[in-house]
Amino acid sequence: MSPDTPPTILTVFFDFRRIARGTRAEVLEQLRRRDDPGPYLVFDDQTGAQLDLDLRELPDPEAEHRDEAPRGVGRPKLGVVAREVTLLPRHWDWLGRQPGGASVALRKLVDEARRVHADRDVVRATRETTYRVMTAIAGNLPGFEEATRALFAGEEQRFGHLIEPWPADLRAYLQELSAPGWSHE
Repeated sequence: MSPDTPPTILTVFFDFRRIARGTRAEVLEQLRRRDDPGPYLVFDDQTGAQLDLDLRELPDPEAEHRDEAPRGVGRPKLGVVAREVTLLPRHWDWLGRQPGGASVALRKLVDEARRVHADRDVVRATRETTYRVMTAIAGNLPGFEEATRALFAGEEQRFGHLIEPWPADLRAYLQELSAPGWSHE
């Protein structure tokens, strides 16, 4: 993890109660102090992905703050990832004529698209994150389908109204997760 990357924050539910929140190490410590039997639902706040935690996992206090070892002689590590891109010949011809070649041109195009569509990307990612959590924990609650429709339709007030009867901790968490998406519309 680079120094610029914030640590992953996890949120844990037991039934519909939020019982822990923090980094992986913090959550593991909080869960070890509990005496309820579980099972716990653990979510990554950034993605909404449901995670499995092994409470037997030993804490590594330096894991979240560990820097990479200094690099020796050679090309600096840029975080470059090589993948295959399939394009038509006319696309390759155009890319080949760009200053710096295809890689530089593609990076510039991606950066420009990210800048231009940043608000739309936040809305989409926020809704997908909220939906993942809703599906995992609230799929059997009354109004789930309608709340999902309101979420993806961008109907903030209707969404809030539909999740109002749901357990308080769950409702608060879904409102936290969905909030960035409402402010960008």
